[in-house]
Amino acid sequence: MSEQYLEIERKFRLRDERWRHAVDGLEAQRLVQGYLSRDPQRSVRVRLAGDTAWLTVKGMSEGASRLEFEYPIPAADAEAMLALCEGPLIDKQRYRLPIDNDTRYWEIDEFFGDNAGLVVAELELHSENETVPQPSWLGEEVTGDPNYYNSSLSQRPFAYWTEEERR
Repeated sequence: MSEQYLEIERKFRLRDERWRHAVDGLEAQRLVQGYLSRDPQRSVRVRLAGDTAWLTVKGMSEGASRLEFEYPIPAADAEAMLALCEGPLIDKQRYRLPIDNDTRYWEIDEFFGDNAGLVVAELELHSENETVPQPSWLGEEVTGDPNYYNSSLSQRPFAYWTEEERR
């Protein structure tokens, strides 16, 4: 894979509500996104955040890595494309929590709509074997679980998961 377009990301459920204290005072960003394609080999996503928007193509995950190509697009184009998307749209609020004054951030996503009740934290890494900080609110790792991919959540939202799947 070309390193220029390589995304290495680990994803975790959150143990409890203590994450809210960690993000207290941070500004959240509301994101609405949909999928023009949810093919397992590649997905095409449209994301809108206020008056900023992107079109993103992601390849198939290999471990915690995958190819990602992201392009800014006009917000009006994104709004029109969201109407073309498959399944329900993903509606979430994202908090960017700095780690030890580093250039790295936890991205904590609190979902709404049919995915309400789901909160996950993601961390982008420079390499797959990089050490992941373990704050007290961090729960089970779900990096390789396709149920937690946003493209899957747009097809089979958290509201439709069984009690066992939610645990």
